[in-house]
Amino acid sequence: MRKKYALVGTGSRARMFYEAIAKNYRDNAELVALCDTNQTRMDYTNKLLGDDFQIGPLPTYKAGDFGKMLDDTGADVVIVTSIDRTHHIYIIAALEAGRDVITEKPMTTDATKCQQIIDAVERTGRSVRVTFNYRYAPHNAAVHELILSGAIGDVYSVHFEWLLDTKHGADYFRRWHRDKRNSGGLMVHKSTHHFDLVNFWLQSQPETVFGMGDLRFYGRANAEERGLFTPYTRTTGVTAAKDDPFAIDMTKSPVQKALYLDAEHEDGYQRDQNVFGDGVSIEDTMQVMVRYCNRAVMTYSLNAYAPWEGFNVSFNGSGGRIELMVRETSYINGGGALDQEGAAEGIQLYYFPLDAAAQVMPVDMAEGGHGGGDNRMLDDIFGKSNPGGAYAAGYRDGAMSILTGIAANRSFQTGLPVQVSDLVRL
Repeated sequence: MRKKYALVGTGSRARMFYEAIAKNYRDNAELVALCDTNQTRMDYTNKLLGDDFQIGPLPTYKAGDFGKMLDDTGADVVIVTSIDRTHHIYIIAALEAGRDVITEKPMTTDATKCQQIIDAVERTGRSVRVTFNYRYAPHNAAVHELILSGAIGDVYSVHFEWLLDTKHGADYFRRWHRDKRNSGGLMVHKSTHHFDLVNFWLQSQPETVFGMGDLRFYGRANAEERGLFTPYTRTTGVTAAKDDPFAIDMTKSPVQKALYLDAEHEDGYQRDQNVFGDGVSIEDTMQVMVRYCNRAVMTYSLNAYAPWEGFNVSFNGSGGRIELMVRETSYINGGGALDQEGAAEGIQLYYFPLDAAAQVMPVDMAEGGHGGGDNRMLDDIFGKSNPGGAYAAGYRDGAMSILTGIAANRSFQTGLPVQVSDLVRL
């Protein structure tokens, strides 16, 4: 019997899920409804499902009719890919209605909403799964297996540097993410991936967080200090923006045009805001220190204006050292093929035992988005066996990843270290 899924939020991130169900897993999974605040986006999603997969049209429901959708369709599971600040609304409502949930990261954006989700899970006994696709990437899985094998003994310290370039990194400053109320800033929206990886690698959770963050590159004031004046709020169809290397023209992307430009008349959302304009309240330069419950410590940095995309991470332990360097494909969300979003371009994994020669460790270069993690995760979620094994992330994993970022945000404001246990009751 096929499991029934309802999808909430039909922006560009949703396609990974509905395409997987429609293409590879339709024998044991069925998409039964779409829900969004914007009818134009739902209609476009229905068109794609019909044109590409001969499915539908599916019934569509506005956000206010979420409960009616569950009653009408009998959905077993709700997939949440809406704007970050609304995740908790649909997660909790679905749990209370006796449904399980699959949610995009971050699970939510602040400690209060996180506690509400935790309480709802414990009250209802239902399941929340967070889609941490990076866990499944072969190079990240290889690090997990190396550490788990005891290759470097007990891990004492981690140094983790993540770089977003001026194509992908800039995109967070064009969209709704630029307002910290919507996304929790990059410490929550983006770094939740990275903090989850460290929790997963160390098999521990954060205890104390201290950080510093600032907006130094994007935004009007920073641009003007560098002598750059861009007197426009958006870039599509704006003559003054035609030579701006940070500008995007949504008429040149059929997906962006259909999902956003053609849908503006309903909600006024502009997908192509000027990254050097007003209204940016998130940081682009962040440094964090974390102490974990197993006494390991991490130094972490995230910069959103680098010349290349990817990350470096190293681990020092009682028995040696591991170093991983990954170069990723840069992309603009919704502006290209899904399998190229964060695809691995180059990987180097080194193992340095204390008492032997250094080794270059073999790693598969898997195809697909997020270092090859997307396809493996989707198979784990929608596949016939649906094992939900060692790489699956539940609500506790979702909480512990965002709580590092939420604590970092609080530390940015106060200049003080933050105890994670003070944020929620788990």
